[in-house]
Amino acid sequence: MAAADAPAASFLLKLTLIFAACVLLSPASGKAANQTLHPGSELRKWRRIDSYLKRVNKPAVRSIVSPDGDVIDCVGTHLQPAFDHPLLKGHKPLEAPEWPKGGSFSADGVQERLQTWAESGESCPPGTVPIRRTTEQDILRSSSLKRFGRKRPARNLRRDSTSTSHEHAVLFVNQEQYYGAQASLNVWTPSVTDEAEFSLSQIWVISGSFGNDLNTIEAGWQVSPELYGDNCPRFFTYWTSDAYQTTGCYNLLCSGFVQINNKIAIGAAISPRSSNCGTQYDIGLMIWKDPKHGHWWLQFGSGLLVGYWPSFLFNKLRDHATMIQFGGEVVNTRPSGHHTSTQMGSGEFAREGFGKAAYFRNVQVVDGDNSLVPPKNLHQLADHSNCYDVRQGENDAWGTFFYYGGPGRNVKCP
Repeated sequence: MAAADAPAASFLLKLTLIFAACVLLSPASGKAANQTLHPGSELRKWRRIDSYLKRVNKPAVRSIVSPDGDVIDCVGTHLQPAFDHPLLKGHKPLEAPEWPKGGSFSADGVQERLQTWAESGESCPPGTVPIRRTTEQDILRSSSLKRFGRKRPARNLRRDSTSTSHEHAVLFVNQEQYYGAQASLNVWTPSVTDEAEFSLSQIWVISGSFGNDLNTIEAGWQVSPELYGDNCPRFFTYWTSDAYQTTGCYNLLCSGFVQINNKIAIGAAISPRSSNCGTQYDIGLMIWKDPKHGHWWLQFGSGLLVGYWPSFLFNKLRDHATMIQFGGEVVNTRPSGHHTSTQMGSGEFAREGFGKAAYFRNVQVVDGDNSLVPPKNLHQLADHSNCYDVRQGENDAWGTFFYYGGPGRNVKCP
């Protein structure tokens, strides 16, 4: 059977199994007559999953099997999920924007081997973008198809987040108007102890209150067994314009973000990674608002333009951000009634410093003049400093920097 027929064959197999179960477990069969079976609801479930997979997995010009098992589809730029959005019908990807002044990035960039799928020098052909293929298994790990690819609509970023399952160790600024941010952050493989939890390190660009009008743009790396099915750190993006309720998603799992780069796959594993007392590997990230068109652009690595979030996706972020946040976040589901052992960053506290603790360096914000400047009036926040903490510093080599993270559960974090 041809590979292209695999999804259809899988769906037909599900129908066959549902029909067989219906026959074998029916009262007429004389077996398991007291067992409740709902073949109709099962059929509807698989139809919805099949329909979603057909919608999100676009036709590929070429498919690349990554050493870690991911399938990266090279999809025509004009066929990517962004253009399913009604306001992007007929839209053509924009050219490179005006870069912030004072940045060390080049619009041309260089080809970097930042991801596992591209370790052998692989990339997608010009005119295509690499998209990690979504599978049935990805969806079945989620609590529901409706919530797949979305953060739970908890109050993820409230300053009273000690009352939620989301815990942070971050630096933030919130006293001016902001038009972007940049930093370099090193990549680790923190242990995540429960499939429903995650550990991430990212930049947040935020506007609105922390109610239903919260707008955020987010990018960084994360370990999320539920979303990806493994414990690898992966480059990710996120956006929402209503506090994670109905808008936005991770990566390219809904229409919105427009990708232009053929070498970076959002959602793919990052390689190589930092190790304790070993070589440290970091990635550069910059998010900024193009002064000409008003869209929010994303840069990854050394000058690699990934793409942009169109300004019309947002209401509060259409003009500027009111808060920038840098750092780590974990979900604590309190398995077995105690604090999770899910690690943040490297799993070491900030005091361990270089080679052991995770860090952000060259932390900057973009001002109204489209210039990168050191952030003023930085605030530190660690929701539970005995579990995860943060420590700021500054020097000539790294500019504004900080260490952050921790092991989660320990004798002081029960």
